[in-house]
Formats: sequence, structure tokens, C-alpha cells
Amino acid sequence: MQTQVAQDIAKIRHQLVEISCKNKVPHLACSLSSVEILYTLYFKIMQINPEQPQWSDRDRFLLGKGHAAAVLYSVLGFRGFYPTDAVMSLGEDLSPFEEHPGKHSPPGVENISGSLGHALGLATGMAKAAKLQGSSAHFYVLVGDGELNEGTNWEAAMFAPAHQLDNLTVVVDFNKLQGTGRSCDIMQLEDMQEKWHAFGWNSTRIDGHSVEELEQALAKESIVAGQPRAIVADTVKGHGISFMADDNNWHYRIPTEEELASVAETLGIERAEG
Repeated sequence: MQTQVAQDIAKIRHQLVEISCKNKVPHLACSLSSVEILYTLYFKIMQINPEQPQWSDRDRFLLGKGHAAAVLYSVLGFRGFYPTDAVMSLGEDLSPFEEHPGKHSPPGVENISGSLGHALGLATGMAKAAKLQGSSAHFYVLVGDGELNEGTNWEAAMFAPAHQLDNLTVVVDFNKLQGTGRSCDIMQLEDMQEKWHAFGWNSTRIDGHSVEELEQALAKESIVAGQPRAIVADTVKGHGISFMADDNNWHYRIPTEEELASVAETLGIERAEG
């Protein structure tokens, strides 16, 4: 029997595949690799209130890999920011659920994310401002390994330790693939944990699909005073769906109705008739 956490994660994963199938929305596999990361943040870690999404001292989550917007929207729905079925309009004309988070995004979305490489720099500035204002807010950023090709990330990575931003956490969704191939064939990314450590971050490396490991790594007890925190989460692109896992065709490919039915059966999701 599945635990409640496993059931919730299965429902989110199924919704992502259903949205992609029904609305012809790409970037499915890179959303699937981030499910446990966002679930852990929103259900286990972050101090937030879905009924007061603009609460001034809330923790903030900034999505760097904006093409994975679907997983953010889905998790926010399951967390109670809006009805879960509202997300099914993703990609439709005039929908607030855009394929990359935009200025008309729904409650809970903290940043616009079209061009990659800007979320960490933005969060670094926000974390610095929060320090100056005496705010208790913590800032969490999810970046993709392909996104780390962008040099702006490494400028922020140098700034944050210099200003002792221990209210800042970056999670790297290290799924080893990007749109054009294997990430480490395109840029030299390893040793990823040591890179962050060399820049002055409190860094660790974990299984990014283990809610238990994520919860432990993200806990307040793991914060080192005066140091920003970097969590390298080893993940699999397309995780949870056997025929999508580690297959980069699913960066853009759209699942068929037959594949959606197969996913529902695999995940134990009961589908409505018709």
C-alpha cells in the first residue's frame, strides 16, 4: 500500500503527463525530475500560507528552469493555492498558467522565468534585502544542470558567500540531460558538489527522488551560520515513468492517449470515464 506522500507524488506526476497529452505542452521529462524536490519544499519545509500568498515573511521559492513550470503549478495546486484542476488550462489562450511563468502567473509563483540563468541572481538580491530588513524569510532556488551553463549563476554563487547569505538555498536538479544532449558533454559540470564548496557554499549531494533525504538536507538544522547552502540533487529526467526515464526525446515529445493510460495504470491512478 502506498503512503500518503507516495500517493500525492503519483497524482502530481500523472497530472503532468495528462497536461502534456491534452494540451500538447512539451518539457514533460524535466518537470518529472523535479517532483519530489518541489513536493518536499512545499509540503515539508517552507513557511507559507496558501490563504495569504503575499504574507511578507513567507519563504520564497524561485524557479530557475522555467520550462518546468508545470510541476510548480501542479504542486501549488495540491498545496491549496488554487483548485488542483485549474492547472489543466496550462498553455491555453489567456490562461494564467503559461508554459514559462509570466507576469500574469497565479498565486504562489514568485518570479518570471523565461530565459534561464536569472533566478539565482534574483534570489541572492532578495536574500540580501531580507537580511537588511531583518526578515525571517528563507529563499529557495531550483536550477537545472543545463541552466548552470549560464555564467550569471556563478556570479551569484560568488556574491552570496561574500555577504553571508545563510537565508539562501539552491537546489540543483542534476538530471544529467539538457535540450541538446548530456549535460557533462556540453559543459564540464563535475564535481558539482565540490564546485559549490569551492565557491564558499555549504554543499551536499543527495538522491533527489528521496523525500527523506531531501527533507534532511533542507532542514533548518543543516544550515551553517554565515554560509549559503547548495544541495546537488541527483535525479533522472522523466523519473517515475519507465519508458520516459533518461530518454531525452521526452524533452519535447508529447505523450499519446495510449501512453497516458499506461502511465495512469503504472501510477495507480483511477481515470474518469470519457
